[in-house]
Amino acid sequence: MDDFDSLSHSRWECKYHVVFIPKCRRKVLYGKLRAHLGAVFHKLARHKESRIEEGHLLADHVHMLVDIPPKYAVSEVVGYIKGKSAIHLARVYAERQRNYRGQHFWARGYFVSTVGRDETMIRAYIQHHEAEDQRLEQLNLCADLPPCNRLAPLGFRA
Repeated sequence: MDDFDSLSHSRWECKYHVVFIPKCRRKVLYGKLRAHLGAVFHKLARHKESRIEEGHLLADHVHMLVDIPPKYAVSEVVGYIKGKSAIHLARVYAERQRNYRGQHFWARGYFVSTVGRDETMIRAYIQHHEAEDQRLEQLNLCADLPPCNRLAPLGFRA
């Protein structure tokens, strides 16, 4: 927990929980992209002297726990990762059909939260988020049934 990094005149621990989504929340992160994107994100983070300590790619969004030095703004690092990864994906998976500088893979914006001393809780959340989403999705299957087929709450009769 008290594992601080250092620059020439400072010691620091700046960790951020970052979440961003593909354009229109397309479910495109499974399959070939998912296996490839993790390595791309790690490489791009190292370019900005940052480190992805935890990450999870879900079908329609990305969770990361990123360690960013204080000399870089969070927006600078996240923008760099999103921009360069979008260009890389377009070149690799669209087979160079056109110039991809103007193409957008990720939606505008992102969510960021400082981690502080809640690091173990954030790590657990990122690791188990997909399982929790699947559990909630199973619970919502019942919501599609007509009211007469659903079980009435305890103490009430339909």
